[in-house]
Amino acid sequence: MPYVNIKITNEGATPEKKAELIRGVTDLLQNVLGKNPRTTVVVIEEVDPDNWGIGGETVTTRRQRER
Repeated sequence: MPYVNIKITNEGATPEKKAELIRGVTDLLQNVLGKNPRTTVVVIEEVDPDNWGIGGETVTTRRQRER
């Protein structure tokens, strides 16, 4: 039973896009590894950019600097 955890920032991923991700990952596991889609679990966790750090700073700070 595959378990996939996708973490993204909580900025603009619509329910439709999330459903597309879930379908796509499930299909990929079936096509590449022969995994049963009925037992494949996909979880999407949305993280506030203030709580996501890259290179010692938050995503929010990086994005503000890059503008």
